[in-house]
Amino acid sequence: MRSFPQHYIDGAWTDSEGGVRHTVINPATEAPASEIVLGTAADVDKAVAAARRAFARFSRTDVAERIALLERVLSV
Repeated sequence: MRSFPQHYIDGAWTDSEGGVRHTVINPATEAPASEIVLGTAADVDKAVAAARRAFARFSRTDVAERIALLERVLSV
């Protein structure tokens, strides 16, 4: 089972500020599929602030740049 103990915020994987671990259940098998950390209000505030900072630049990127970014995120 894969574990995802961090959130991707501001271009980096970051620890949660107090989030708790949560097991994700596969609805087809009812078996555990992965484990994640639930975000807190502080995590959301950090993510929203980062998104606001990034919006002006990111909104001008083309499709190829956006695909490349997502591929980099997935490769980690």
